[in-house]
Amino acid sequence: MLKVNEYFEGAVKSIGFQSETLPASVGVMAPGDYEFGTSQKETMTVISGALIVRLPGEDDWQTFAPNQSFQVDADRKFLVKVLVDTAYLCTYE
Repeated sequence: MLKVNEYFEGAVKSIGFQSETLPASVGVMAPGDYEFGTSQKETMTVISGALIVRLPGEDDWQTFAPNQSFQVDADRKFLVKVLVDTAYLCTYE
């Protein structure tokens, strides 16, 4: 069953689904600055565009391009800057 989510007044939209192995979502972020919180461990993979991310406990920003991934543990917050419309895939553990 697909579950549609919308965040930040429609600037981030995702569709949740059950992949072959894990719950997942695929979505798009419009340009902007965002703070996300996790309830489970997440692995986010950029599909197109780029995400500039400040991971929990880090001072430096990292840029993730297509086919690059990062992980965030459960119950953490992380910051994201988006310069162009960016598509992503996120899996949850």
